[in-house]
Amino acid sequence: MFERIGLIAKRDDARVGPTLTRVASYLAECDVTVAVDSVSAGLLRRDDAISRAELGKTCDACVVVGGDGTLLDAARAVTPYETPLIGINRGRLGFMVDVLPDAFSTALDEIFDGNGIRDARLMLEANLIINGQPQEPFLALNDVVVRNQAFARMVEFDTRVGGRFVTSHRADGIVIATPTGSTAYALSGGGPIVHPGIDAITLVPICPHTLSDRPLVIGANEELEVVIGGTRETEALVTWDGQKRHALGGGDKVVIRAAKQKLVMIHPPGYDYFNILRTKLRWGRGQPIEQ
Repeated sequence: MFERIGLIAKRDDARVGPTLTRVASYLAECDVTVAVDSVSAGLLRRDDAISRAELGKTCDACVVVGGDGTLLDAARAVTPYETPLIGINRGRLGFMVDVLPDAFSTALDEIFDGNGIRDARLMLEANLIINGQPQEPFLALNDVVVRNQAFARMVEFDTRVGGRFVTSHRADGIVIATPTGSTAYALSGGGPIVHPGIDAITLVPICPHTLSDRPLVIGANEELEVVIGGTRETEALVTWDGQKRHALGGGDKVVIRAAKQKLVMIHPPGYDYFNILRTKLRWGRGQPIEQ
C-alpha cells in the first residue's frame, strides 16, 4: 500500500533535524522508497530533492515533520494529486500535525498496517479577477482573507453567494474559512467552530463597522464573490492560509468555491477531533459525568 513515502520538513528550523533523521531511518527499515523535499534534503544531507508538487505526484503518502504551517503549505502542493499527509508535530499548536515526535514509530506502524484513520478535508479554490483579468487560481486549506493594507483604514466590499447579493461591508476585512480553518483566524474573529466532517464555508467579518455584520455559514456547494469597492487606488489585499498574498484595488474580485479535490490526512488509531479541541483550546479540565 505504501511503497514510496515523501518527507516534507519545516523551513528555517534546524530543530526538526533530529526528528527528521529518526523518521528517515525508520522508513528505511520499513523497506519503502523515501523521497525528500529541498528542506528535508538539506537536513539529511541528500542531493536528490524534488519539489513538493512532485512528491505529491509520485508518492503514496507524505510525512510532514513540522507545524500546522508546514502542513498548510504541503497541502496546497499535494492535494491536486490526492496524496495523503501524515503530520508529525514539531511546531507549536499542532491542530493538524497530531503525531507526537516520541510516538511516531508506533503511529506509523499502525498506519502502514492499514489501521490509520483517513480524514478528508474541504479545501477552497479561489480565482482572482484583477483589473478585469482572471489570474491563476490557487488553493487554500484554512482560509482566504480579504483585508485592508493600511491598518488605519477600513475597506469597503460586497459579498455575493451564488450570484445573489448578500450585503455591503465596511470592515477591516473578511475571513472565508473552511471547517479546518474555523479554529484559526476565523475563530479569533468570533466565528464558529465547524466540525471538519461538515462541508461548509464560513464568512467572518473582521472588525466590522456595523455591529450586526455577523459571521455567516453557507454550503460548500455555493460560489462566493468578494468585490472590492472604491477606486483603483483602494489598497486591499487577499491572502491565503496566511502564507501567500496579492494586492487588490477597487473593482477587483475574489471568486471562491470548494475545490474539486479534498486534502486527505491519515491519523493514527484513537484520533479524536474533540480531544484535540479540548487539549489545544484548553477547555474545561473536569472529568466527564459518569453515565
